[in-house]
Amino acid sequence: MKWIIVGLGNPGGEYAKTRHNAGRVVLEVLRKKFDLPEWEYKKTYDALASHGFIVGAEVVLLEPETYMNDSGRSLTSLVKSKDQAEQLIVIHDDADLPVGAWRSARDRGAGGQKGVESIITTLKTRDFYRFRVGVAPEITPDAPRRSAGDFVLEKFSVDELSIIKSRSIGIAERIVFLIEHGHKAFKDSVKKIKPIDP
Repeated sequence: MKWIIVGLGNPGGEYAKTRHNAGRVVLEVLRKKFDLPEWEYKKTYDALASHGFIVGAEVVLLEPETYMNDSGRSLTSLVKSKDQAEQLIVIHDDADLPVGAWRSARDRGAGGQKGVESIITTLKTRDFYRFRVGVAPEITPDAPRRSAGDFVLEKFSVDELSIIKSRSIGIAERIVFLIEHGHKAFKDSVKKIKPIDP
């Protein structure tokens, strides 16, 4: 059974380097690391897709061309059972984590992330893997208070984007470990790994 790896974000050049598109940034690093094919628009999914193999396993990389709040629609023809959902990996931004931090999770609530909410609602399950990528900017004592909705559509600074891309390698390595060694080995290994912070 193939693995489906989704990078969440909004389509179009104007959103390409925004904090909300961190999932897409990470997925692009993964695609290039394993020399997978260039993105191709697939009408069936309403998404950009790249199909290939990682450590011998079939994978489909997906960037939904819907807006974030409707991300689940791109998965309706790919994930039709609980078994298929267990082979789903979603990479997305997390406004509660600082830039450069990341966490993995499985079978958890959306935590307010609208793209994840859409996927849970569409698939009627939350039992899939998520890699949460920190996008919260550094807060200085004199900075005005802002909601997450205000800053997730801002573009990363050059330094922040460099940090995200650098940390993407670690996320890619963990995804490869999951694909290669399976669910139990990944779960056991998570207990031994300290959270990845900047």
